Amino acid sequence: MKIFSGSSNPALASAICKSVGIAPGRCSIIQFPDEETFVKIDENVRGEDTYVVQSSSPPANHHLMELFIMIDALRRASAKRITAVMPFYGYARQDRKDQPRVPITAKLVANLLTAAGANRVLTMDLHAQQIQGFFDIPVDHLYAAPVMYDYLKSKKLDNLMVVSPDVGGVKMAYAYSQVLETPLGIVVKRRKNATEVESMTVIGEIRGKNVLLVDDLTETAGTLTTAAALLKRKGAKKVLACVSHAILGKLGVERLRNSNIDELITTDTVHRPAIEGVNITTLSVAGLLGEAIKRIHTNSSVTSLFEFRGGRVG
Repeated sequence: MKIFSGSSNPALASAICKSVGIAPGRCSIIQFPDEETFVKIDENVRGEDTYVVQSSSPPANHHLMELFIMIDALRRASAKRITAVMPFYGYARQDRKDQPRVPITAKLVANLLTAAGANRVLTMDLHAQQIQGFFDIPVDHLYAAPVMYDYLKSKKLDNLMVVSPDVGGVKMAYAYSQVLETPLGIVVKRRKNATEVESMTVIGEIRGKNVLLVDDLTETAGTLTTAAALLKRKGAKKVLACVSHAILGKLGVERLRNSNIDELITTDTVHRPAIEGVNITTLSVAGLLGEAIKRIHTNSSVTSLFEFRGGRVG
């Protein structure tokens, strides 16, 4: 087994290798002046079970193209099996035709991964679970919830309530509420455009409670910060946000700095530089991904990775 890292998140790839107990695979990734990417695998992979760790975080197109090129290089070097390890699967929000003459880009990415030569995909907290059906190759879909759960239990928050910041995230929020044994609330929102959200109302009694907002990803933080402001107006004591993928741009950082969110809890699925003025707790999913890689390598079941402390996600 050999694990190679793209340039999107080398720290996570290194932590995964440490968890598995092997040295990272050697490869050279060069970007030419015209921004073309060149990849060379610097060791023999003939007949090997290989894994490429690459999130499609910003710049998404560059990191995706780099992943395709690495997979192609491994295929042409006669690797026995190639697994694309994508802790964050980009373009997942473009999973359906919700207006005329638009693409289903999540399906296009699935096609490109298969065409490049991937035999399997390992990913985490897809924005839409039905994306697994876009592939004709096996997909192992993990959840960050077990890692989040351990941290949340250690905080020993009393009078806690789990709230979904929109109707689409109810299933994930429900899973958290079941395991944490808390009530469930929902914020009903209306989206103005890609970067602005107008929250309308909240379902559930919030007053006097510590609130945990649960979502799979945030980029501009519009949904989270607008929901947090509404919850504060409804009498919430403290507002925490639990997000698997925090892909924060300038707008998102600025909104979080001026928000009612006391702590943002996220994971290292995407590389993110230190951000001043925002209380962010980053939990590592390297152990979870490493365990999944070991089980895939030995053809063992990964089902038990969805079960934790008497609960189950997915």
